[in-house]
Amino acid sequence: MSRVLVADPIAPEGVELLGSGADVDVKHGLKPPELLKIIGSYDALVVRSETKVTPEVVKAAKNLRVIARAGIGVDNINLEAATGAGIAVVNAPVGNTVAAAEHTMALMLALARNVPQAYQSLRQGEWKRSAFMGIEIRNKVLGVIGLGRVGSEVCRRAQSFGMRLVGFDPFVAPDYARRLGVETKSLDELLAEADFVTLHTPLTPSTSNLIGRRELGLLKPGARLINVARGELIDEEALLEALDSDRLAGVALDVFVLEPPAADSPLVQHPKVLATPHLGASTEEAQREVAIEAAEQVLAVLSGLPARNTVNAPVLPPEVHQLLAPYIPVGTLLGKLLTHLAEGQFVGVTINYQGEIAKYDTSMLQAAVLEGLLSPVSSEQVNLINAPLLAKRRGLDITEQKNTAAQEYSSLITATLTTTGDSITLSGTSLREEPHIVKVNDYWLDVVPSTPYLLFVDNADHPGSIGAVGTVAGRNNINISFMEVGRLSPRGRAMMIIGLDDPVPPEVLAEINALPQIYDARLVKL
Repeated sequence: MSRVLVADPIAPEGVELLGSGADVDVKHGLKPPELLKIIGSYDALVVRSETKVTPEVVKAAKNLRVIARAGIGVDNINLEAATGAGIAVVNAPVGNTVAAAEHTMALMLALARNVPQAYQSLRQGEWKRSAFMGIEIRNKVLGVIGLGRVGSEVCRRAQSFGMRLVGFDPFVAPDYARRLGVETKSLDELLAEADFVTLHTPLTPSTSNLIGRRELGLLKPGARLINVARGELIDEEALLEALDSDRLAGVALDVFVLEPPAADSPLVQHPKVLATPHLGASTEEAQREVAIEAAEQVLAVLSGLPARNTVNAPVLPPEVHQLLAPYIPVGTLLGKLLTHLAEGQFVGVTINYQGEIAKYDTSMLQAAVLEGLLSPVSSEQVNLINAPLLAKRRGLDITEQKNTAAQEYSSLITATLTTTGDSITLSGTSLREEPHIVKVNDYWLDVVPSTPYLLFVDNADHPGSIGAVGTVAGRNNINISFMEVGRLSPRGRAMMIIGLDDPVPPEVLAEINALPQIYDARLVKL
C-alpha cells in the first residue's frame, strides 16, 4: 500500500479516511532535518501551515506523488519545486467556507447589538440598558465586496434576516449575482448606500488597501464595516482616522495587516472596534471538513485519478504536447491582458482557434486563457486544472469556436471578453517559442511582451501623438523599451502598445489620458 505522512495536526476523521486506502504515519513537529531524513519513503505528505515543504524536501522526496494542504493557503509549499518534480499539490478551499460566512454574521450581529460592550459592562457590575441601544439588521442594506464562495454564503444567510443585498465584484457574471438576490453596484455606489459593508475579496495588487481614506469617506454616517478576509484590504491608519472622526458606528476585524497585532494596537483597543484573533475558519466542523477534503484528494491521486483542487500545473499528454505547449503561454497572456484592460463585470469569454491547433482537443488552451483571466482576481491558486471550474462557479459564459483555416498565421488564438461595459478582443500566436500579441480589437500589430509594463494607447493617428506620450514618459523618468503601432487608416485611429521598464504612477497615466490626441490609455503590469 501507499505510505502517507501526516506532518501537522488534522482532524481524526481525515486520518481515518487516509487509513482506509493507505498506510498512515502521524508525526507532528518534525524538525527540517528529521523531515528530510524520512520523506523519501512516503508517497503522500499532508500538512497544514506549520511544516515547510522546501525545495530541499521535494528533492529528498523520491517517491512523493502528492502534497496536500488541509486548508486553502499553500504558501508553505514550494509549488515550483513540486511541479518540476511531477508532484501534485492539492488544497482544501471549500471546507471552511461556512465557518467564515457564519463568523461574518456573528460579527455583524454583535456590532448591531453592541454585544461585547454590553457584556463587558455587565461583568463590571453595571446595568446600563440605555447605553447599549442597538439596531435591527432587518431592512438594512448589506454591501458585500467579493461574491466568491464566502461572500455568496454570507448573502444567502443575510437574506434570511430580511436584509437588502448590494454587491461589488466585477469578476462575476450579473446573472449569478441576480440568482443570489444581489444588486450589483460600483464600489463607490455600494459604499455610499450600505448600512453594513463586509469584505470577501482576495488580496491582490489591485485590492491591497481597497478601502482607504477616499473609500471610507464615501461610507454613509453610521455605517458599520466588517473584515473576515485579509487585513491588507483596509488601510488601517485611514480606518483609525475614520473611527476617531465618529463617521463609523462600528468596525469588526478578524484579520490584521500584522498578525498578531501589537497588544497596544490602537485598532484593537478602540472602543468602536470588535476584534477577534483570525477565527474565520476556527470551528470543529471546518477543521473536520478540510481534513476530509484533503484526505479524499490524496487518495484520488494515489489511485491515479485527478484531484478536484490541484493547484499546480499538470503535464500535457505526449501526443499533443509538441504542438499545443507553445500556445499555453499565449492563452494565459491573452487572458491576463483581457482582465487588466476590461471595464465592467465579466459576462463571458469567446475563444476562437484558427489553423493547426484547431484540429486538436483545445481544452488545455481554454484552461490557459481562463487561468490568465482569473488568476489576477482570485484568492485561490488558479491553474490549468481548476480554471474551467472556477470560471463556471463565477457564472461566466464560455464559448469556443474552431476554424482549421488560418490566413495570417499557422495557428492563432483569439479571445473576446464580454463585460457589462463593453467587449475587448485580443489575438495571439507563438513564433520562435515566444508569445506574440498580434491583434487588439481591429488593430493588427506584433508585440512580444518582454517588459514589466505595457501601455495600451488608443489614439488619433496624427503627427505628434507618439511624441506627446514619449514626452510625458521622459519628463517622468519612465524608460520606453519598444513601441508598436497598428492603425485602421492613415490619419484615422490607431493603437500604440508601448513597452515600459518602469511603472506609471496614476497621476502620470491621468496626464497621458488628458492629452488631446489620446482617446484612452491603460497600463498593464505583467
